[in-house]
Amino acid sequence: MQHFQQSIYQLIVETSTNLPADVRRAIQKARALEDQGTRSALSLSTIAGNIHMAECNVSPICQDTGMPTFIVHTPVGANQIEMKKQIYAAVAQATKDSKLRPNSVDSLTGVNSGDNLGPGTPVIHFEQWERDEIEVKLILKGGGCENKNIQYSLPTELEGIGKAGRDLDGIRKCILHAVYQAQGQGCSAGFIGVGIGGDRTTGYELAKQQLFRKVDDVNPNEDLRKLEDYIMENANKLGIGTMGFGGQVSLLGCKIGVMNRLPASFFVSVAYNCWAFRRQGVLINASTGEIKDWVYERGSEVPMEIETPAAAGSEESGKRREVVLTAPITEEQIRELKVGDVVIINGLMHTGRDALHKYLMDHDSPVDLNGGVIYHCGPVMSKDENGEWHVKAAGPTTSIREEPYQGDIIKKFGIRAVIGKGGMGAKTLAALKEHGAVYLNAIGGAAQYYAECFKKVEGVDFLEFGIPEAMWHFQAEGFAAIVTMDSHGNSLHADVEKDSLEKLSSFKEPVFK
Repeated sequence: MQHFQQSIYQLIVETSTNLPADVRRAIQKARALEDQGTRSALSLSTIAGNIHMAECNVSPICQDTGMPTFIVHTPVGANQIEMKKQIYAAVAQATKDSKLRPNSVDSLTGVNSGDNLGPGTPVIHFEQWERDEIEVKLILKGGGCENKNIQYSLPTELEGIGKAGRDLDGIRKCILHAVYQAQGQGCSAGFIGVGIGGDRTTGYELAKQQLFRKVDDVNPNEDLRKLEDYIMENANKLGIGTMGFGGQVSLLGCKIGVMNRLPASFFVSVAYNCWAFRRQGVLINASTGEIKDWVYERGSEVPMEIETPAAAGSEESGKRREVVLTAPITEEQIRELKVGDVVIINGLMHTGRDALHKYLMDHDSPVDLNGGVIYHCGPVMSKDENGEWHVKAAGPTTSIREEPYQGDIIKKFGIRAVIGKGGMGAKTLAALKEHGAVYLNAIGGAAQYYAECFKKVEGVDFLEFGIPEAMWHFQAEGFAAIVTMDSHGNSLHADVEKDSLEKLSSFKEPVFK
């Protein structure tokens, strides 16, 4: 199997950079259903462009390449130990080549291994089958959508939708609630895998296994087929929309599996996946290790229909303000902004995630942040032979993780703009109003689109935190995001969540009896 390692490397690159055809079709369908000229339509247009750019650049679709999870089917007697070694080597090489972001972090020390290898990473599941070929499937599921996974223990009382009992109707309520609770933080519109039964561990495994099904397949279980159809029709009535901006499409796919359970336990486990649904597979010759075929139709077979963001939003262009700001930004400029405005940022931007925010609570910043812009982003970076850094992928991370810190840091350093995805909470909203700052929602997963906006890497601090958590200093040009929390106490995220909760309440009455 001299070619096995290279085949796994090809699988990783394809999965990270080229969205499969079935996922592309689902996104194209969502674009056709979404009301033109809206924030969600503008976002879907940006997403389509980003998919095209990632394929052309052979760079990650989203900067968060997640925890690589492999499902490997082997013939009886195959050397799984040697295969695992070669998978590890391929993962390390893909990380070195900036096809994967270094995402393996020591849970006790916080130290990033730098190569995606470490205890528990990557995840590899081996299964034998009675076939002569090897099948390897890979899913790259980012942390933002992984954090929106949820598990229910029935019976239970669910916010908005009431009691969920130990029956098909209770399962229905759990799934609708799972879509509601994700809002835009999981980079909606998303895909969900649902596992019914099992224990707490196997239930989640079953849910994630559903994500390996093809988007357009049909569930062989008639009850589950009806439930999948019901969820696809009605989850999109919640009004959450792309990125949680509100809209007609909140869910792109729903796949449900079932297994037996203990009499005392009834779990419904939901694995939520963002629109950047990166999973692919290969069939490999067991003698040579060469790729024989791809499990899922490759994305190149379904070109994305590219439309400029300006054209996508043309129907609303007369209603929506577009404001160009150059950092450092004044409080007066911020106070003029309102929810719904599109802001174009030029000048210096600084990335900051969990490690930096924790650090800044008790220490000074290495750079002057007064009037500055903090971008919740863990980019994929590469260094050339001259030692110069280059941005390979740079979409936003989920902002709500910084809620315990953000308000205090805005006050302490005089930050004027915070950029991320999914919105933030009441504490940050109060700080924006008191200190004259604004929250801008960038398009989650649009890592190539935003990488193009960074024309120069000015420097980096705290590289010891690891590449994703370091404080990068970028010169930006034409970085576009939408005001979703302003300095007047308004929050689009709070409004959409309230509206979707009201719509969720309309689904209380039993449907499946």
